[in-house]
Amino acid sequence: MAPLAVLLLPLLLAASSNAAALAKPVEYHSFAATPLSPHPYTAPAAGADEDVFGGSLAASAAAGEEAPAVRFRVVHRDAFAVNATAAELLRHRLRRDRRRAARISQAAAGGAAANGTRAAGGGGVAAPVVSGLAQGSGEYFTKIGVGTPATPALMVLDTGSDVVWLQCAPCRRCYDQSGPVFDPRRSSSYGAVDCAAPLCRRLDSGGCDLRRRACLYQVAYGDGSVTAGDFATETLTFAGGARVARVALGCGHDNEGLFVAAAGLLGLGRGSLSFPTQISRRYGQSFSYCLVDRISSSSSSSRSSTVTFGPGAVAPSASASFTPMVRNPRMETFYYVQLVGISVGGARVPGVAESDLRLDPSTGRGGVIVDSGTSVTRLARPAYSALRDAFRGAAAGLRLSPGGFSLFDTCYDLGGRKVVKVPTVSMHFAGGAEAALPPENYLIPVDSRGTFCFAFAGTDGGVSIIGNIQQQGFRVVFDGDGQRVGFAPKGC
Repeated sequence: MAPLAVLLLPLLLAASSNAAALAKPVEYHSFAATPLSPHPYTAPAAGADEDVFGGSLAASAAAGEEAPAVRFRVVHRDAFAVNATAAELLRHRLRRDRRRAARISQAAAGGAAANGTRAAGGGGVAAPVVSGLAQGSGEYFTKIGVGTPATPALMVLDTGSDVVWLQCAPCRRCYDQSGPVFDPRRSSSYGAVDCAAPLCRRLDSGGCDLRRRACLYQVAYGDGSVTAGDFATETLTFAGGARVARVALGCGHDNEGLFVAAAGLLGLGRGSLSFPTQISRRYGQSFSYCLVDRISSSSSSSRSSTVTFGPGAVAPSASASFTPMVRNPRMETFYYVQLVGISVGGARVPGVAESDLRLDPSTGRGGVIVDSGTSVTRLARPAYSALRDAFRGAAAGLRLSPGGFSLFDTCYDLGGRKVVKVPTVSMHFAGGAEAALPPENYLIPVDSRGTFCFAFAGTDGGVSIIGNIQQQGFRVVFDGDGQRVGFAPKGC
């Protein structure tokens, strides 16, 4: 028996060690289970958005041209709702989200520019951000001034697009927008782009009006929305006094589709015609944003969503962690990162394999992008299934709600409960970066009865997407100069 005991001893020790590891306590957050309000919401009256966006642009339009940074507020599209409940807004948001994610997957898999552009081989600017537009244009808005004198324009911000454009008079076909349509004939700083100019040649879907020798542009989105017109340069003014001259933009005289309220789009992608690339000589190639949750953005909370361009975009922070940007040679617009794992309850999930989330540069397929206009994070199906199962196992004390909700397949009935314990969730990136998510970034209310859903989804579309619900509360830094992406918690 002695030899047998000797043989069994290592196995018993290993089993004991594994049991101890398995017995490691699950890490939890305390989560305030606040359901959606059942009461309809209506946006403030016209003119009240001056406060939402941080003041009038009229005063800043006369300010000096040499602002060291550009910083502005942004707002979610839901802030412009009329007589809609939070549950109705969420359903609309998830429908838009499904279509946008499909468009991104299609663009990434096909290697075609997502915005109609050809793939591109010491101060700053900042403004507040508002979330909420149609799927073609993203979810967050800001207000800027266009031209001289400045015409206020509500613009959607989109890291998944490059071209800057807005509706222009005279309109052959325009959709309804908030505020006046910009008229280039009344601006002294408007300049047409010649057909032979290098700027015109950067357009993938460009053309030429031979009679006027004017460069023409067209941008078509996956949802069928389209904008077309003259390609020009113009001065943009931001709250706080920053003015940026000679920004190349589309002046759209023929626009239709699912654009909501906004005058146009401020493309924040990585392409050669995106706003960050165009202003890089003056402000550097870095910008950052911080998106607050929907409740804060639509209330009188002192927290607001902001975007910053320039040195202030990469403010030193002991809590910020950075991961290298990954370049997709077949799709220059998107910001790719390498997600290497996810933890639930303090333990890495074995089934979230780096191989399922890695970009294949030879085909342009796979990989993970950080996107401002997608709401819900999508993961390659095997990684999502492993994450969902790990969360369900660690959240066994919560009552599952049968049937799911929209694109969510894991929901809980927390009706009547004020505070519950939920497992922690952290995302791990190449280079050691980590984003430890607050519970409201992955367990969200979907009705007024106390149903909460795990706000991740699976995708078979190839590319995985880190959406803006998971980004809320972080200052997300796109450091083009350092070719890295950073996450700073509590950055708003």
